[in-house]
Amino acid sequence: MTEHVAVLFANEAFYVAFAAGDADAMDEVWAKRAPVTCIHPGHSLLAGRKAVMESWRAILRHPHTRDIRCVNPTAWLIGDVAYVVCHEVLEQGFLIATNVFVREGGTWKMVHHQAGTAPPPPEEEEAEPADTMQ
Repeated sequence: MTEHVAVLFANEAFYVAFAAGDADAMDEVWAKRAPVTCIHPGHSLLAGRKAVMESWRAILRHPHTRDIRCVNPTAWLIGDVAYVVCHEVLEQGFLIATNVFVREGGTWKMVHHQAGTAPPPPEEEEAEPADTMQ
């Protein structure tokens, strides 16, 4: 598996945990050793794993907040850091998100998520082969 594919897989794991309301799976997505941060739409910065995970547990308790779909994810790698920019499609509208990952214990783990309102995403495009993705 190429590193781009591995990062996109980690990103997808985040959205699968989110949509399923699975707090344990969400906990596994996030880094345990690296510092983590999160900015939910319309909210202030959350810093530290405890604060970030408490916020996700609260969000995941509400089924109406879990109707989410990630579209058009694109990954960029810079050494042991990677980030994905994607659109989030929700019943209430659209967001654009940046998800940052680091290599931890040989796998990609999330260290930052930030989402904000956005216009509708462009139509989904066919994924490029992993070796040509940026």
